[in-house]
Amino acid sequence: MGYTLEQFSAACHRILTDDPGVAGRKKVCALVEEVLKDDDFVAIHLGDDVPERKILYEDRELGFCILGHVNHGARESKPHDHGPSWAIYGQARGETVMSDWALVEPATEDRPGKVRLVKKYTLTPGVAHVYNEGDLHSPSRSGSTRLIRIEGRNLEKIRRLAYEEV
Repeated sequence: MGYTLEQFSAACHRILTDDPGVAGRKKVCALVEEVLKDDDFVAIHLGDDVPERKILYEDRELGFCILGHVNHGARESKPHDHGPSWAIYGQARGETVMSDWALVEPATEDRPGKVRLVKKYTLTPGVAHVYNEGDLHSPSRSGSTRLIRIEGRNLEKIRRLAYEEV
């Protein structure tokens, strides 16, 4: 089944209205995996003209955002969480190696928190993963990627603390 952005965002809204918690996010994650199989959706919303971060939809009532990410070249991010929010990463093209981290020492405004590596796994096309509040992770890519990502709230408006590996 093909999806439009309007159908996809409406379905996410319905799911998160019915269950805004972890179970609802898992349902949205499964929906993201379905959308990632839709070549037309991916071509329209993750084309060559899309920047590294583009808000495709922002829900006025619930606050979640659907984003398109077109990343060029290799890059490794530092461990992070999404502050008081959550996120779903959905891999459309390329591969992203994700690292999950355990908190060793909390971050403060003045100094980064300390984390230790727990595991690494690869997000391949068609795979999505939920990161709930406080889940520490870091993406790494060896080449270009395209992702659909959902943020529980627009992370551009949220101040987050820094973390470093011990």
